[in-house]
Amino acid sequence: MKKQIIVLFAGLLVTAGCGLQPVHAERQALKVCSAENEMPYSNKKGEGFENKLAEIIADELGRKVEFVTWADPRYIVRDFLDKGLCDVVIGMDAGDPRVLTTKPYYRSGYVFITRTEGTDEIKSWDDEALRKAERIAFVPGTPPEVMMRAIGRYNDMFNYMHELAGFKSRRNEYIKYENEKLVSEVSGGKADVAVLWGPAAARYVKASSTPLTMTLIPDDNKRADGEKVGFHYSTSLGVRKDDTALLKELEKAVENRSDEITQILQAEGIPLVDEPEQVLVSK
Repeated sequence: MKKQIIVLFAGLLVTAGCGLQPVHAERQALKVCSAENEMPYSNKKGEGFENKLAEIIADELGRKVEFVTWADPRYIVRDFLDKGLCDVVIGMDAGDPRVLTTKPYYRSGYVFITRTEGTDEIKSWDDEALRKAERIAFVPGTPPEVMMRAIGRYNDMFNYMHELAGFKSRRNEYIKYENEKLVSEVSGGKADVAVLWGPAAARYVKASSTPLTMTLIPDDNKRADGEKVGFHYSTSLGVRKDDTALLKELEKAVENRSDEITQILQAEGIPLVDEPEQVLVSK
């Protein structure tokens, strides 16, 4: 019996000497829902800043990233996340009630974009230049539309607004506005000012051959009835409501790689603002 034990032990030593290592199962890829063509956020080629952010998060988790792309933003949660086609949605509003959201990884705001030379910088919705502007480029259904109505400039921009639409999808008439096009309206002199979400516009403002000024809009705007209109928002990662384990992993990853995340956002030229004391996170 002792001889058999010794022979068996010797065999194990020989096996170890042959360089065989214990086999560990590789973690599955982190499936990230991202836009197939919504630059500067993401595209199929991985050229958006959200593509880069997702790669950093996946790397921190020790997983490869697999992008699951969508074409229509209205059905990401219902048709992709909830059906298990992806594990996480990047670029979600913090506190979105459809999902669990991580603590925000950045907070930004809407901006006024004007030509640097020959144009006065616009700093607020009370600025007289907005009332005199011949054309103002903005995206319908966003906070700028609310304020355009409040200052009485929505109706006279109605036709111009529809000229800016990129296309309509066949599915329920989803209308898309290209961020690059709206910025180019200002750089090309077709519009006096554009009012856009900062992260959507920053890349094109930096790349413009015509010097442009991007001014962060204060977060203290009100409608005619006194109701506040928010212009600063926090962005998070979203997971299914029952996936609390992944939520905790993602929050730790964001915390550990916060410096790299900030570097990517700053390189993009995105205006960053501090988080309020109470951050809205869905639970």
